[in-house]
Parts: sequence; C-alpha cells; structure tokens
Amino acid sequence: MARQAISAQRHVLRALSQWPKDTLRPQVQLQDVLRKRFEQDSSLSEQEQLKQANALYSLLDNRYKKKYPITGSLLRPKSHPTYFTDLIRELEEAPNRSYIDRVWLRLKGLVRLQ
Repeated sequence: MARQAISAQRHVLRALSQWPKDTLRPQVQLQDVLRKRFEQDSSLSEQEQLKQANALYSLLDNRYKKKYPITGSLLRPKSHPTYFTDLIRELEEAPNRSYIDRVWLRLKGLVRLQ
C-alpha cells in the first residue's frame, strides 16, 4: 500500500514538473504552491492522489479544450468583437514591458478621451 501511495505522489509531482511557468507573475508559480500542498498533506488516500494527478494531466493535455472547442461567435461578442484578441495580445506583451511602458499605460487608462 505504501508503495502505491508513493507511486501516486510521484504521478502528481511529475504532472507538476510539466506545468508551464507563469510569465506574468514569475515570483508566484502554481506548481510550487501545489507541490508544497501535496508534500505537506499526506492524509490523502492513494485513490484521491491518483484522481488529482489525473485532473492535472487532463489540464496539461488541454483535454477539455479539445473536447469542447470554442466557436468563433463566442470569441467575437457583438458588443466588443476584438476583446479576446486584444486580451491575448496584452497578456503576451505584459511580461516584456518596461517600467516606463507600464506607467504610460496606466496613465493612458486613467485619462480616456473619446
């Protein structure tokens, strides 16, 4: 039984090692928080650990994104058709911005002239 529990914990830690790094907040990583939780909380049964490892693997493999694809009409709402493309662009640009760029964008957001 102990050997299976170690195997389940190994699956969880392997899934967490494959988790992508968060570029927006490099000082706080989800996999580090979850790893500490799994190392401290040994009260979970082997079945529970395997279920959680399976959930992590399904998120890593984008299982639900593949199973339930998002159609174009959901990605382009009539009220603001470019909202999601703008959001993705902002999230990709954010980690590479300098301090001056961040201040400029904040000031630009405070003063909205139309």
